[in-house]
Amino acid sequence: MANTINESAIKKLKLIITVVDRNKAEFYLDILNQFEVNFQMVTGGIGTAHSEIIEMLGLNNHKAVILSVVREDLVKPIIKCLENKFETIRNGKGILFAVPLSSVIGVNMYQFLSNNKHGKED
Repeated sequence: MANTINESAIKKLKLIITVVDRNKAEFYLDILNQFEVNFQMVTGGIGTAHSEIIEMLGLNNHKAVILSVVREDLVKPIIKCLENKFETIRNGKGILFAVPLSSVIGVNMYQFLSNNKHGKED
C-alpha cells in the first residue's frame, strides 16, 4: 500500500492555546497569521479573578481564547514572538501553551493544517 505523503516529509502538528484580553484578540490573530497558521478559532472566556476585585482595579475580565493549529517547527518562534508582545504591548498580557496533536484524519486535512499545499515540504 503506497502512502500519498512521504513519511519523512510529515511534520507534526501542535495546538497553541493563547488567552488574551478580548480587545486584543484581533491584534494577536494578525501576529499568528504571519506564521502561516491556516486554522484558528477564537472563543470567549472569563478570567478567574472575582468580579468585585476586577471592578475595583478597573481591569478587564473578558478574555479571548485563540486556538491555532501549527506545524511543530513553528511553535518555538511563535511562542518567542508572543512572549515578546506580552511584555512590550500596553495591556497586552496573556498566556499561551502548546499541546501535541496525535492524529489528523485525511491527507487533505493534514496538508491544509500544515500549510502544505502540494503535499511537499518547503
